[in-house]
Amino acid sequence: MEALLSRRTLLPGVLSCLTVAMAASFLSDHYGGPTMLFALLLGMAFNFLHKDSPCRTGIEFCSRTVLRFGVVLLGARITFDAFVGLGWHTLVFVVSALVLTILFGWCLARWNKEKGAFGILTGGAVAICGASAALAISAVLPRDNRLEQDTLFTVIGVTTLSTVAMILYPMVSSYFAFSDIEAGIFLGGTIHDVAQVVGAGYGISEQAGDIATVTKLLRVTMLVPVVLVISLVVSRKTGDNNAFKLPLPLFLVGFVVLVIANSFSLLPEQSLPVLNDLSRACLVMAIAGLGMKTALGEFKNLGLRPIMIIGLETLFLAGLFLVALNFNLLKLVP
Repeated sequence: MEALLSRRTLLPGVLSCLTVAMAASFLSDHYGGPTMLFALLLGMAFNFLHKDSPCRTGIEFCSRTVLRFGVVLLGARITFDAFVGLGWHTLVFVVSALVLTILFGWCLARWNKEKGAFGILTGGAVAICGASAALAISAVLPRDNRLEQDTLFTVIGVTTLSTVAMILYPMVSSYFAFSDIEAGIFLGGTIHDVAQVVGAGYGISEQAGDIATVTKLLRVTMLVPVVLVISLVVSRKTGDNNAFKLPLPLFLVGFVVLVIANSFSLLPEQSLPVLNDLSRACLVMAIAGLGMKTALGEFKNLGLRPIMIIGLETLFLAGLFLVALNFNLLKLVP
């Protein structure tokens, strides 16, 4: 009975996301343009469905669970060669840019007379994986009366900026005449959330989407060591051994399992097109759900100082990659 009630609760929102996804696919097939962008914009037009309606639970389900399932299935089209193909220069740079962005956030927060923890929270969200990283880092930061509010600010801020980046960053890539490989690394290395990285990358090309996903998931893997370090520092400063927590992104485990299976040709050849189509359908539905959740009007409620800090962190990360790509510091091989 509980399972039946759960499905009935999810159904209106899931059907709403599916309908928007189908409409986006129809527009893309008949009029051209990226399916992901159509799904995002159409979803934003139906933002009212996410506000205290029967659709809310299903929309949340699509924008989180369906998204992660779609990302897991992306592993069926990626092999170890894709990670190796980034080159050790790129791997080192992505990790270095992540660390520098977190340190920049801490310094920026202190300079603006905010707590260093706020800079770590926002810097980690920008550098790693957006709202998911914000929630994970918040779980191990010292508790105070502002932590929940700061976390909410960070989640709204990085989600909004990530949505804007999904639209603008492909234009930036075009302006600098980046190849699909360069565009993929730029998008995967700079956009905050996985959903928007996927949307922006595959909106350019399949190769850009694959590379953007691999680059982004390299950043996501850093969530574990970053949260580990923060947990150890907090427990050492507070003397609270119970402060140690280590949330593990399980969808990343599933992605890695499929990458391993695909790398060793363990997946039936005939299943790969099916998995690819299913992955794309899930991701388009997730983008539609993300659009329905996005209310740009909420951004003005954050306050000027947090907006400035998150915005400057975002520009700092993007600037690092633009410099590296324009000066060929990553030693990319076409």
